[in-house]
Amino acid sequence: MEQHDTHAHKEHTHSYGIFILVWLALMAFVAITVAIAGINLGPFTIAAALVIACIKSYLVLTIFMHLRAEQPVFKVFVGVALLFIIISFVLLFADYSFM
Repeated sequence: MEQHDTHAHKEHTHSYGIFILVWLALMAFVAITVAIAGINLGPFTIAAALVIACIKSYLVLTIFMHLRAEQPVFKVFVGVALLFIIISFVLLFADYSFM
């Protein structure tokens, strides 16, 4: 019986040290987010929190979800989903700013 490998998937694994470093970085970003929430930065508080959230989501997507090792089609799907999230945020904050 002949086996055909139609889904060529390159194996990409990270060491436990990388996972621990990324987890520590995520915990540090959580602490920074909490600290920024306690400081009154005016209109920059929400912007700083969103920037930190984007950095944390990038780390989770690339390291824990192994997005770097995925096929390009899957990356396009994730990109489209992120585009719709960005459009939703832009519309939300545009509506919020006119209240």
